[in-house]
Amino acid sequence: MIKRCWAEEPMERPDFQQLKTIIRRLNKDNESGNILDNLLSRMEQYANNLEVLVQERTADYFEEKRKCEELLYQLLPKSVASQLIEGKSVMAETYDCVTIYFSDIVGFTALSAQSTPLQVVDLLNDLYTRFDAIIENFDVYKVETIGDAYMVVSGLPVRNGTLHAREIANMSLALLREVETFTIRHRPDDKLKLRIGMHTGPCVAGVVGLKMPRYCLFGDTVNTASRMESNGLPLKIHVSGHTQQVLVQHYPYFQLECRGEVEMKGKGKVVTYWLLGKNDVEAQ
Repeated sequence: MIKRCWAEEPMERPDFQQLKTIIRRLNKDNESGNILDNLLSRMEQYANNLEVLVQERTADYFEEKRKCEELLYQLLPKSVASQLIEGKSVMAETYDCVTIYFSDIVGFTALSAQSTPLQVVDLLNDLYTRFDAIIENFDVYKVETIGDAYMVVSGLPVRNGTLHAREIANMSLALLREVETFTIRHRPDDKLKLRIGMHTGPCVAGVVGLKMPRYCLFGDTVNTASRMESNGLPLKIHVSGHTQQVLVQHYPYFQLECRGEVEMKGKGKVVTYWLLGKNDVEAQ
């Protein structure tokens, strides 16, 4: 009986009912039968309780695993996060054409100096929570926020042809409309002035670091997009010549105005454009 209980194949092991029958047969003339029955009943109850406990702990484990994965999906693109979860190394990838968006708040330094740190945090949290909700409606990926700077890209990690320029343009118009109606909690009479810049071109994207890994973009396209933002004007959407060409060629319903030549650090004089809006009827 003991050998059967230790059998490697679970199906060959006797269950508690079979054990009771065997032990009763072995101890039918022994007065200690009631004690053995009681012991077996306790062992059976313990085994059942242990099974329930294992099921509960397993369910808790999978729930925590799901929460961790959801958090990782918020920090990294889903395709990248999935590779990390599977233990794979994420290689940097080159993208031939993406559109990058940068924006910041004009006068943010002065506003911060006249506000408490908690008021600044509340301001940015209120604004960027609304921004995050808006960009969910577009095929874009939020790269990061640094202080008052907000960076978004379209065309990676999933390539989308030339749609990246359209998606960033539509998103920029939506964010600009949102800022125009935004109210600062601790300074309701002041209005935020958002400055937006965008540029289209190639870049490299990859995960940097082991602790707190970040999905970063590299290349001149990133620098140029940042320059477009810093050389823009409040409540204006500054568009580079590359982005303008894509929009005019594939999405002519956007209203663009030539700004003229702008002296840009590291670039010299470049011709740039303002994105003013779009026609009521979009070309299909």
